[in-house]
Amino acid sequence: MQNAQAARKLPPLILHPFADASGPHKLVESSRASLMLQGLLPAGERTPEELERILLEGRYQEVRMLFYVGRDIQRWVAQCVEHVSRNPELQPIVFRPQSFAAYLVQNPPAEVVSKLKSKWGVADHKSIFSRALGLNVILADMPSQDAFAPEFLRNYHRYADTMFHCYLGQTPFPDPAHQGYTFQIFASGEYSRMIERECAEHAEKAEQ
Repeated sequence: MQNAQAARKLPPLILHPFADASGPHKLVESSRASLMLQGLLPAGERTPEELERILLEGRYQEVRMLFYVGRDIQRWVAQCVEHVSRNPELQPIVFRPQSFAAYLVQNPPAEVVSKLKSKWGVADHKSIFSRALGLNVILADMPSQDAFAPEFLRNYHRYADTMFHCYLGQTPFPDPAHQGYTFQIFASGEYSRMIERECAEHAEKAEQ
């Protein structure tokens, strides 16, 4: 019974830092520029062209951050597929990468949702994770801002949402949650510290 329970525990999803030093500032400035272009904030001496440039720089930062989140998620999805393939009890069930992508976005464990909201301040994980995966469907690496058309950057969220739904629609897939699978989520630094504590505890017990 203990082995069966262990087999139902998926690898942890580990997210790495992805923002550069100027990223948060550009995101704030982009939001302000968007409001100015809509006439909701006074633009002062800034021209529409300058505001558009600031807006697109912020959008690019959003795409960049989501892309690297999606890269971590894709790595986790591959680990999950490998993990369940080693479970002899589930040989008749063929899990697809989409199984774990949909699980994360649409119906993750309650503990994961609680951690995202209460500890990380992530109110809408579905949009973040789905768009991160959608961008990784079409991008093998993160291009420079000049590689993107302004139209894409302005409305990247709509294109990313569509790509994610296309990705899920490629094939039927079973839901891991229905088979009792669960997982945890960690920031990379948090996970490293946890492993270090566990190793220290094991070493201490071995010495006793």
